[in-house]
Amino acid sequence: MSDILETIFKRRSIRSFTDQPVPREMLVDLLKAAMAAPSAANHRPWEFVVLTEPQIVADLKDVLPYAKFNAPAVIVVSGRPEQGYTESGGNYWVQDCSAAIENMLIAAVGMGLGTVWTGIYPIQTRVADVRRVLGIPETAVPLAAVLVGYPAEAKPARTQYNEARVHWEQY
Repeated sequence: MSDILETIFKRRSIRSFTDQPVPREMLVDLLKAAMAAPSAANHRPWEFVVLTEPQIVADLKDVLPYAKFNAPAVIVVSGRPEQGYTESGGNYWVQDCSAAIENMLIAAVGMGLGTVWTGIYPIQTRVADVRRVLGIPETAVPLAAVLVGYPAEAKPARTQYNEARVHWEQY
């Protein structure tokens, strides 16, 4: 098995972290990985708010029901729909930002970090609460919060491959 496949299979949601802070350089590397993601027509509508101050992290966790874990850092990924590629019937900002998040999650594994992806959008009360806590403008939509830290738990690698979900040539 290739190293990249092994890294992908090791990516698991980590919900228990050590108290060790994540160095700024590592957070920047995660952001670089995120911004290396594919984007429809290369529009890159993403923006990121990086949180490491304990009080701000706590304030954010107070408004997100699935972000109560003890991670020392959080990266909130927002999209600017007006910057996303739009064609008749839709805009691709969610897909672009989701690809950026997945790149971060996989990069974190390779760096010895743990992460958990917690949703914000499309729950409008969460979007409004996160905007208020972090000062995110109306032109940006907070999609998700990625909690980041050194894992205090170990989970086995897995693929979750399910042949019943695979269709060849047609459904």
